[in-house]
Amino acid sequence: MIPLAGSDLKFPVRRIFCIGRNYSDHVREMGFDPKREEPFFFTKPADALVNDGATIDFPLGSANVHHEVELVAAIGRQGSNIPVERAQDHIFGYAVGNDLTRRDLQIAARDRGRPWDISKAFDQSAHVAPLVPVKGGAHLKKARIKLAVNGETRQDSDIAEMVWSVPELVAHLSRFQVLMPGDIVYTGTPAGVGPLKPGDTLEASIEGLPSLTIHIAHGGG
Repeated sequence: MIPLAGSDLKFPVRRIFCIGRNYSDHVREMGFDPKREEPFFFTKPADALVNDGATIDFPLGSANVHHEVELVAAIGRQGSNIPVERAQDHIFGYAVGNDLTRRDLQIAARDRGRPWDISKAFDQSAHVAPLVPVKGGAHLKKARIKLAVNGETRQDSDIAEMVWSVPELVAHLSRFQVLMPGDIVYTGTPAGVGPLKPGDTLEASIEGLPSLTIHIAHGGG
């Protein structure tokens, strides 16, 4: 469940889709060519979701866990093979998110040509702030996106820098999945991803949306 901003209501989450390498600067920092290739997705289980203000354990089985601030789009209307020009009609609202990644396990899997699941789809790995419903067709197209760790800014960009826009992502994903109310889409992260440690506090923000704060507990997971 994701709380709705300014309300006692909650948005029930069905599935979590995430896109990889959707900001050119992040593509470069990960050592890849930022040319505009077809977007690709991975998933996280719905029970990986963590709401604003939570204290989480440091993830098990990894020595190199990274933060990735992202704009999250929540789907409010069923659709498949959605045209790009109609994709925004299917978006219920937006939120600030943070995608945790076990970077050491991701790189090891990538180098062996194996699935990423163990590096992405783990407990408490999908963080999300309160969700803001779309009002009057006011969809986010340009807004500063930032993340700080213990008060030090690490990621600072604009969602306008996405390689694939939110409507394009929704339309593309709907070619392969029937999107349903309750699905949410993490839309990629800008450059500046980096390691976390026990005791860290993450603060993520996107202009016009409630901010996200997550604490990592001291000690092991």
